Amino acid sequence: MKNITRLIVLLVFTLSAHFGVCQDIYFPERNAAWKQASKNQFSFNENKLRAAVDFANANEYSGSRDLRRAILKGFQREPFHEILGPTKKRGGPAGMILKNGYVLASWGDTKRVDMTFSVTKSFLSTMAGLALDKGLISSTGDKVGTYIWDGTFDGRHNSKVSWEHLLQQNSDWSGELWGLKDWADRPPKEGDLDDWRFRKLNEPGTVMEYNDVRVNVLSYSLTHLWRKPMPMVLKEQLMDKIGASTTWRWYGYDHAWTEVDGIQMKSVTGGGHSGAGLFINTEDMARFGLVFLNNGRWKNEQLLSEDWIAKATAPSVPNINYGYMWWLNQKGPRHWDGVPEHLFYAAGFGGNFIVVDQKSGLMLVTRWLEPNKIGEFVKLVYDAF
Repeated sequence: MKNITRLIVLLVFTLSAHFGVCQDIYFPERNAAWKQASKNQFSFNENKLRAAVDFANANEYSGSRDLRRAILKGFQREPFHEILGPTKKRGGPAGMILKNGYVLASWGDTKRVDMTFSVTKSFLSTMAGLALDKGLISSTGDKVGTYIWDGTFDGRHNSKVSWEHLLQQNSDWSGELWGLKDWADRPPKEGDLDDWRFRKLNEPGTVMEYNDVRVNVLSYSLTHLWRKPMPMVLKEQLMDKIGASTTWRWYGYDHAWTEVDGIQMKSVTGGGHSGAGLFINTEDMARFGLVFLNNGRWKNEQLLSEDWIAKATAPSVPNINYGYMWWLNQKGPRHWDGVPEHLFYAAGFGGNFIVVDQKSGLMLVTRWLEPNKIGEFVKLVYDAF
């Protein structure tokens, strides 16, 4: 009998490891204090973990705390760049280190609402995941123009663009949205601007190019697909269900209004490099990350399908380090040495990160960590185990 019991236990742990789902995850209640791990609940070196926290505090993002100034300086080489949406002065370094949902360490003001820049992209891609799960999209391989027929995806090139191309940022969609031209976003550092402006377009799906105009085309398309503003979809379909606070906000550019069913709606942005995007506190970021840590589940409710999580965290063909607006720690240009390759993470300007390790149950959230220090910070955390 003992041998059978051991076999069952071994099978459970083997299946859990295979499917990347952590056991005994703690999910915090709304407005409740987040539970700290009890002494000896997990095995790790406390001094090394404290050293990781000290490292995060000692390596604050070097840009101005006045984020208008930081944004204008950070993107000054872009032609016509200007602030078009809300911004907010930021706080200091903050973050959380969790295992199976329990807090091992935290620092800074974890309830302070700050801009989160391109971490917003991982929230935006989740809106597409919810749409796929609910049958609003049949397949991410579908051409977007079969759903959005207002001219946004007309033409020989843009008509080839699929939902997956937009999600993986390899569409090379060409055009203008909210007065912003795709070619003016993050142009090459070398060469003549006109060469970039009149370049030959890449076949969709072949070349990844980080581009906020095209990300905002995805947001615009999802707004028309859902027939609701994205903040409303996020609140109803996810954030309320995971007990998030009422303090987060998701903004668009001041003039980014579109009409759906006779109602004016704001089309939000997937980042903040011209202002706008998701403004959120550290703890709400951690709640969002917990959904992905637990393969789409919050307590006993499957909020996102496991199929979607797998799609979102699978490498794209042109960039092994990028999925559906989640970064992947595969062996490639953005690989972090000394930490597991199965990690995936959301990343934003100024050192905002949500790092997820489904296999070990570890999750890290950082605010305002010098971006080029993130790999070293994550390694310090793993060294504690």
